Amino acid sequence: MATAIVGANWGDEGKGKMTDLLARDADVVVRFQGGANAGHTIINDKGRFALHLLPSGCFNPRTLNVIGPGVALNVRAFKKELDDLHSAGIDPRIAVSYRAQVLLDVHKELDALEEIRLGKASFGSTRSGIAPFYADKFSKIGFQVCELFHLPRMKDRIKLFCDRKNPLLVGVYGRPPLDPAAVEAELAELAEIVRPYATDTNKLLHDAIREGKNILLEGQLGTLKDPDHGIYPMVTSSSPLAGYASIGAGIPPYAITDVVTVVKAYSSAVGAGPFVSEIFGDEAEELRRRGGDKGEYGATTGRPRRVGWFDLVATRYGCEMQGATEIALTLVDALGYLDEVPVCVAYEINGKRVDSFPPTPWLEDAKPIVEKFPGWKCDIRGARDWDAIPEAAQRYVLWIEKMLGVPITFFSTGPGRNDVIYRGKRK
Repeated sequence: MATAIVGANWGDEGKGKMTDLLARDADVVVRFQGGANAGHTIINDKGRFALHLLPSGCFNPRTLNVIGPGVALNVRAFKKELDDLHSAGIDPRIAVSYRAQVLLDVHKELDALEEIRLGKASFGSTRSGIAPFYADKFSKIGFQVCELFHLPRMKDRIKLFCDRKNPLLVGVYGRPPLDPAAVEAELAELAEIVRPYATDTNKLLHDAIREGKNILLEGQLGTLKDPDHGIYPMVTSSSPLAGYASIGAGIPPYAITDVVTVVKAYSSAVGAGPFVSEIFGDEAEELRRRGGDKGEYGATTGRPRRVGWFDLVATRYGCEMQGATEIALTLVDALGYLDEVPVCVAYEINGKRVDSFPPTPWLEDAKPIVEKFPGWKCDIRGARDWDAIPEAAQRYVLWIEKMLGVPITFFSTGPGRNDVIYRGKRK
């Protein structure tokens, strides 16, 4: 059985904690897309960790952690994360797909140069090289992990790579051209780092399925950052949908039996793009300060996240596109300071009420239609029983469940691994 755990919105829903919870029972945890451009913050009995590439099963000695072929593998970032875990006394089991492709220094350079060139029209990229990496992958000039071990055969490919990059570097950005010998040296360096972990993960996962093992598929970001179904063009460059997990991991679609979709009790986002329920000024700073373990700041960038109230329209769409079978709700505890809890229940676009999530051009003109729920005016952080939270908080959770049409099987009341209330099948 395979379970996908994915985000409903813009990312930053608090997937790290929920993934850590589910990973405790997993035999295999797989990262199936994205790269080091976003992170999962995990707090457990071993400490506080921000994982960017490594799967969240790293804290369980028996769990195999797989980086799948759909991942943008920044090998140096991978090594740093692994070294940090080793320094904390954690020695995870790691397997990296032969078919994963490697992200090179030039990808990060091009990402940063393009953001600078665009100025105010930039995409809000983390400058981690993700878009240039995936552009090369689908232009068929990238390098798979397995190819790093056959570099004498790769000279023509390396020359082609440089020939494609140099007109852009020199002509558009005024940078020095790539030297094929330097690129080959970089690939050789990366080969030695990744060699101990590289293997045929497709076979590992298919064997695990046949043996009835519990597989967890870990996504990055959320529905609204999907390049096909999100707020294009302010999206990421790989699909964070559960439907892509079979491709990015390398397993058959029918193996995915559950889709746990993580939903935040309010909204947050990093990067540019329409965000209908966004709030600003002191109101936003207060919510940002109270959210998460150390406030609403990106695990990778440290940037203040944009915040807003729960957006029913965007979240319902996100759950539908993910194919959610259950919901993990996060950060209910952050709202305990409010006299009333605002919720965006619909959009107004050109004077008309809209209840379904529209494509980006219409979103640019959307205004939130807000309703307010009675607040519970107390601190529920650390509560672990449904009956321990006030009736107003219970009503808020049940309203979200009813309006999304998907059972909320567990939700968090704090940053710690055990600050969770279970309902239904996850109990």
